[in-house]
Amino acid sequence: MESMAARTLLPDPANEFDRNVPRICGVCGDKATGFHFNAMTCEGCKGFFRRSMKRKAMFTCPFNSDCKITKDNRRHCQACRLKRCVDIGMMKEFILTDEEVQRKREMITKRKEEESLKESMKPKLSEEQQRVIDILLEAHRKTYDPTYSDFSQFRPPVRANSSKRVTRSSSLLTHGSSSEDSSDPFSCSTESLEHTMFSNMALNEDSDESPPMDINLSHLSMLPHLADLVSYSIQKVIGFAKMIPGFRDLTAEDQIALLKSSAIEIIMLRSNQSFSLEDMAWSCGGNEFKYQINDVTQAGHSLELLEPLVKFQIGLKKLNLHEEEHVILMGICILSPDRPGVQDTSLVESLQDRLSEVLQTYILCKHPPPGNRLLYAKMIQKLADLRSLNEEHSKQYRCLSFKPEHSMQLTPLVLEVFGNEIS
Repeated sequence: MESMAARTLLPDPANEFDRNVPRICGVCGDKATGFHFNAMTCEGCKGFFRRSMKRKAMFTCPFNSDCKITKDNRRHCQACRLKRCVDIGMMKEFILTDEEVQRKREMITKRKEEESLKESMKPKLSEEQQRVIDILLEAHRKTYDPTYSDFSQFRPPVRANSSKRVTRSSSLLTHGSSSEDSSDPFSCSTESLEHTMFSNMALNEDSDESPPMDINLSHLSMLPHLADLVSYSIQKVIGFAKMIPGFRDLTAEDQIALLKSSAIEIIMLRSNQSFSLEDMAWSCGGNEFKYQINDVTQAGHSLELLEPLVKFQIGLKKLNLHEEEHVILMGICILSPDRPGVQDTSLVESLQDRLSEVLQTYILCKHPPPGNRLLYAKMIQKLADLRSLNEEHSKQYRCLSFKPEHSMQLTPLVLEVFGNEIS
């Protein structure tokens, strides 16, 4: 009962530490190490009080029992030192027995061992996994321009409420492909992949199939601009894919199959970086390159695609993915072994599995709660959503490409990737 009463007298350490006062020993004025036996003391006075209480020592002051105890003279008068200990509130009831001390030490040792074991079992990114992440980050940053400076090279956007008529120039006809930044990402290679899929990426004026000058595009007025935007984005997706570890180990045919099937999905994933939850629009620079839903409808797409697309963008944005998670997800999306036309599915699957392991480990190690809760499953669900969007895009593209007056606005690269339905 006495012990319980004594413990109620304990000061609140938090309140003590909150005060802007030096933490000094209440007995001798030395630097205190904390609360010991109900008072703020140094280690020396803590040990002195414990020994005195355990031995039931009886000290006598050789002077007047009013010695001033300091750091330097605290050994001179044990009686006054002990009296000072009691005066500042030190209590023998707080002294542990030898058995209690031993149990406490064992508990501390056990806790440290458990923490050490827990830390050793905690997943960690291996050097190889970190290298993969670094490569993907570099690939993304090299192929994604957050300033959207190249958008000025596209055929200009013409909204339906604008009276402007579209004119063209040789630089716009080649959708900027003559510039260094937007050149064919395969131009420096001689692989068959370059000569089959992307031989028409950079047009010359002799083979120009663009619409005649001053054609009135009041219907689907945004199609030329967005066609150039998508064509440019496909080039960047190709550049990103080429840098994914293992992608270039695939045959040219499998590379083409993966790129053709995933290009629009990666474009949708990447566009999330410019998507704003505030106005549900894609902001790519100034107002001229800020795209609302009605801008995309003026390029030939209906709400059957756009409504789920906006829903997808909102859901992805709310996941608050790290850039590392975003780029790994793009890699997983590209390396899908079930894409049409893929021959070496086992190799593609092994490459995808490696990225999936990297993503799961990264989430466990680097993404703090509560945002990491079921995050991997939510990200994989986004890939399923992209498949549905891809199917709807393909359906609407086929309807669009059946009409020559619309298909002629598309670029050769868009026709090559999405499939030219014109006979």
